[in-house]
Amino acid sequence: MAKKAATKASAKGFEETLWESANKLRGSVESAEYKHVVLSLIFLKFISDKFAKRKQQIISEYGADFVDMVDFYTMENVFYLPEEARWSFVLEQAKQSGLALVIDTAMSTVEKNNKALVGALPDNYFSRLDLDASKLASLIDTINNIDLIAQQGQANECHLSEQDVVGRVYEYFLGKFAASEGQRGGEFYTPKCVVSLIAEMLEPYKGKIYDPCCGSGGMFVQSLKFIEAHQGNQKDVSIYGQEYAGTTRKLAKMNLAIRGMAANLGDVAGDTFFKDQHPDLKADYIMANPPFNQSKWRQDAELTNDPRWADYDVPPVGNANYGWIMHMISKLSQQGTAGFVLANGSMSSNTNSEGTIRQQIIEDDLVECMIALPGQLFYTTQIPVCLWFLTKDKSANADKGYRKRTGETLFIDARNMGSMISRKQKELTSDDIAEIARTYHAWRGEAKDGEYLDQAGYCKSASFDDIKKNDFVLTPGRYVGAAEIEDDGILFETKMAELTTKLSEQFAESAKLEAQIKANLKGLGYEF
Repeated sequence: MAKKAATKASAKGFEETLWESANKLRGSVESAEYKHVVLSLIFLKFISDKFAKRKQQIISEYGADFVDMVDFYTMENVFYLPEEARWSFVLEQAKQSGLALVIDTAMSTVEKNNKALVGALPDNYFSRLDLDASKLASLIDTINNIDLIAQQGQANECHLSEQDVVGRVYEYFLGKFAASEGQRGGEFYTPKCVVSLIAEMLEPYKGKIYDPCCGSGGMFVQSLKFIEAHQGNQKDVSIYGQEYAGTTRKLAKMNLAIRGMAANLGDVAGDTFFKDQHPDLKADYIMANPPFNQSKWRQDAELTNDPRWADYDVPPVGNANYGWIMHMISKLSQQGTAGFVLANGSMSSNTNSEGTIRQQIIEDDLVECMIALPGQLFYTTQIPVCLWFLTKDKSANADKGYRKRTGETLFIDARNMGSMISRKQKELTSDDIAEIARTYHAWRGEAKDGEYLDQAGYCKSASFDDIKKNDFVLTPGRYVGAAEIEDDGILFETKMAELTTKLSEQFAESAKLEAQIKANLKGLGYEF
């Protein structure tokens, strides 16, 4: 039986097995609420496992008298947990009455004893939700089996560390909750393939990384993965972010803590436009997915004289797209680059002052690359979106191997890329991401990525004059043209003869069907 279970878990993936088990216990709790229940419990188990492991190390190296000395934990980036905050204590109480209060107490105790986690965990959440005690106990049992299910699911994988396992479960659950919540889910989650593409394009090895609308922290996590995959050092980057929704900010803080990432997400949740918590920041990398076409983001007289758009026209009231663009430009360092998602309309809109602002940004030579993405990538919308890449400096950079790109902009049309992963959802494959990133890096002049060549229907390096001739519209399709059709060797006359014969047959079949339908209607007394 155990062997069969392991095979099944391996076929599904241990994350999916856990999701199915946890999702059965949801009951009447909505997804928007349930994600905080599940993810906070996963987080508590993770930090408790790390604590227990470190505790045993302390006993072995220094003796039992030192197990409650906080410094011995923090020196190894482990959170110290008093007894009532430990997963083992919660597990012991799982079959007792008052379980919700036990969990709330554990969460509160964790925050009180660890400054880095202040504001990260649900506050009196479990008691207020009045969850069914038996289902809550079953959920705790399910989460307690994360390691066992993961081991079963890793039959054909390399060994994963404890941090990898919980991180993968947390990330998988975030994506599943976003999918199940639809529009609301997209407010805290950007599809992993889109985040991966931005990270591969920007290559955030060293410096300050900023996300002004960080959601659950996916951009930061992917930056870390990029650094690890390229043998970089996590200590070489510092993370800054901000999030408007308090509950989403908690998800981000937990998501980062699981991976041992320190971050400055501001003192509180807050609106980036009205309560900028990093006013003096100049970032080396900006990665973001602002809310699409955010309306009513300010009233007529609000923020009119804001220094963030001192060099441009004031962004229009009815759509925040250009407010976000100008905010990010104001945060870039002299060598900084930004990659962010926007609705396709941002590339061509002339509503109010948007066309004028876009022209000013192009004339300032800030637009480095524009990418048209396929539709159906996002949970929030089926419309296609685009990626903007801006840079403060297109001059040659010998240290990074870049050529001089002054007055040039790369356009990539990736609308035909991606694969359907469900009836409604598409994702960019790892090969798609690698191809787009390689094209961009080759265009910048990085020798490792080969020589750049324009490719009809896919990519084009355009000059300022090219963009000016197109009325400062940045839609890639205007520049890349149509892909060349391969000659199959069949004469045009032969093809036309075959097509007209086929069309004639279809017309004849259509006439027969029309006559049959009329006859059927006549038999029912509906002649026309």
